[in-house]
Amino acid sequence: MTGAETVRVHPDAETLARTVALALLTRLAEVQAEGRTPHVVLTGGTIADRIHREVAGLAGESGVDFGDVVFWFGDERFVPADSSDRNEGQARAAFLDAVGATQVHAVPSASDAASADDAAATYEGLLLEHLVGEVDVVMLGVGEDGHVASLFPGYPQLDETDALAVGVRDSPKPPPDRVTLTLETLNRAASVWFLVSGDGKAPAVAEALGGADLHDVPATGVHGRTETVWWLDAPAASRL
Repeated sequence: MTGAETVRVHPDAETLARTVALALLTRLAEVQAEGRTPHVVLTGGTIADRIHREVAGLAGESGVDFGDVVFWFGDERFVPADSSDRNEGQARAAFLDAVGATQVHAVPSASDAASADDAAATYEGLLLEHLVGEVDVVMLGVGEDGHVASLFPGYPQLDETDALAVGVRDSPKPPPDRVTLTLETLNRAASVWFLVSGDGKAPAVAEALGGADLHDVPATGVHGRTETVWWLDAPAASRL
C-alpha cells in the first residue's frame, strides 16, 4: 500500500532547501509530540547538504530533541573513514554534530570492514536491531540517470528482496564500491521525500513521474506508505 504522490516546485535551490528543512523539523517535532522516536534516512549530494545546513540553522527554534532522533543513511561510499566522500562525514559537518545528534547509525567504512558486502551485512544487523516498524522519513536524491541511493539502472541490486542492505561493485559513479539500502528497506517508510535540484535532473524526474520501469529509472521503485513528495526546484521540474 502506498500513499499519495505530490509534486512541490520551488523557484530555486535556496528556497527548496529552506522549505524542506522546515518541513523536516516540523515532522520530527510532530513525531516526538506523539511520544515516538523519529527515524530518518539521510542522503548525500549538493541539495541535501544545503538542506542539512538549513536544518542546523533552524534547529534551535524547532523544539526538536535531536538526541531522540535516529538517523540512518540510504547509501554510503565504501571508502576509508576519514574520506571526504563519506555521506556520514558530510552530514556530520553540515548538521548532525551541531544539533547534538547522538543516535547516528553509520555504514561501516573501508577502515572497519573488509568489503562492501561485509559492511552491508553489518549495517543490516544494525537495522534489524534498532529499526522497529517503519521509517518516518526517507530522503533521497535522484541522479541524472534516475538512480536513488546506490541503486543504479540495470544493476541486480534492484531485484534484491531478501536483504535490507547490499554491497555494490563497479558503480557507474566513483567510487566503485558502495553500500546501499534495498528497495525493500526504502519502501518501509511512512514518507519518501525526493530532493531534486537542477535542470540536469529534469529528464530523470519526468521519466520517474511518467511511470518508467524501475530497472531503467530506479526512482520509480520507491514509494512512501503515507506519502511520496517530490521536492523540486524550477529547473528540475522544467520537463514536467
